[in-house]
Amino acid sequence: MEEFISNWNYELGNMIGMTFFEPMQFMSMIIRFILNFVVVAIIARGFYFPKSQRRDYMFIFLIMSMSIFMLVNLMGSGDTLNTGAALGLFAIFGIIRYRTEAIPIREMTYLFMLVAVSVVNAMGKAEYHARSDYWEGVGILTILFANLAFIFMAWLFESSKLVHTGCSKFILYDNVNLVAPDKRDELIADLERRTGLKIDRVEVGMIDYLKDSCIMRIYYDEPKDKGNSIEQIGRLPKA
Repeated sequence: MEEFISNWNYELGNMIGMTFFEPMQFMSMIIRFILNFVVVAIIARGFYFPKSQRRDYMFIFLIMSMSIFMLVNLMGSGDTLNTGAALGLFAIFGIIRYRTEAIPIREMTYLFMLVAVSVVNAMGKAEYHARSDYWEGVGILTILFANLAFIFMAWLFESSKLVHTGCSKFILYDNVNLVAPDKRDELIADLERRTGLKIDRVEVGMIDYLKDSCIMRIYYDEPKDKGNSIEQIGRLPKA
């Protein structure tokens, strides 16, 4: 079997510049792929999705991270395309595709973190120096620690018990008589009556006396609204 694979590797290498089967490289890619998929799935499904309930963004996180992993893992080991160029292709793709839609900062942060996870898992390698008889590079424990660190950070900042994060939204208010600082209690009471929310504080923005309205931002704590991806959108997005 080994002789058969060796012969096929030699023949295909001469014909198309690709070998038939490389056991070490194949096993390394499979193990890294499984590790990367498990970590990305834990972060995307376990921490991001429960609060946002956005299946579209979770799909993007999974596909984008695994695509970057495969590209960096395969191209990084060859001479045709270095890792910087590989990441540059995805950077260009991201600028062209995502600049047309306002992606919330929370989703962009998750996307960047999962891209970092995939790059770490794809590039973490060790090389053997035959003359000095030692291995140099990234070890398994280092890669596992990096992945656990990403999972821990996602859990830490998504846990409401450790980090208290409230909700906020912009509203167009129609009673400018209550925006004066000395009437802030009346303003909050009126907003709570209309919205049904327990409001912590209010920030008053632009006031239009001609239309008797103003733009303000209310801060409140509502578990069902945690991770709301459209809380800061002030108009309907274009199709």
